[in-house]
Amino acid sequence: MPTKFKKDSFEFIGRGASRKSIIKKNFIKATPKKELVDYLNNSSGKPKIKQKCLNELTRRGIKIKWVKPVKVGMDLRSLK
Repeated sequence: MPTKFKKDSFEFIGRGASRKSIIKKNFIKATPKKELVDYLNNSSGKPKIKQKCLNELTRRGIKIKWVKPVKVGMDLRSLK
């Protein structure tokens, strides 16, 4: 079974009694690169899903360069 990124969701088409529900599958292969990178940078993301994102980006041939963020309010003289 392919790897999921999120739970399946429903889309509704039509109005009233003729409305139909369509299940939308959220596979990680169909997820855009920007969404995967944004999830990696999210501090509240789950580690298991972050690992799935890393594996998918590696499969696509994208190399990730990790950079530590600069803390806000630091004195620039302390960086020397």
